[in-house]
Amino acid sequence: MRLRYPDTIRIVRVPCTGKVDVLHILRAFEKGADGVYVVGCLEGDCRFENGNLRARKRVEQAKAILNKVGIGGDRVKMFNLSSGEGPKFAEYAVEMTQKIEALGPNPIKKAKEKLAA
Repeated sequence: MRLRYPDTIRIVRVPCTGKVDVLHILRAFEKGADGVYVVGCLEGDCRFENGNLRARKRVEQAKAILNKVGIGGDRVKMFNLSSGEGPKFAEYAVEMTQKIEALGPNPIKKAKEKLAA
């Protein structure tokens, strides 16, 4: 089965979502990402015990920072899936892409484009 999701999605694999740091999320925006979503294993089902719970906390911290600096915390979200839920992953990818498109481009990217012009 070949999953179909938007080609604008860039997947960054990590051994566990617990390795995702707030700085990784913020750096993605600095480099021009319009949105970030983290997909981890189901809560209570992490083979590294509580990595997905740490990731959720960090996603929430990133949301708060993005809201404070005016980029918007709605551009970041965490999802939990089991490894057998590939179609659900594709569904989330489409959902996030539509949400980000509705929000428009990353304000940092817009500011950089203005400076370059």
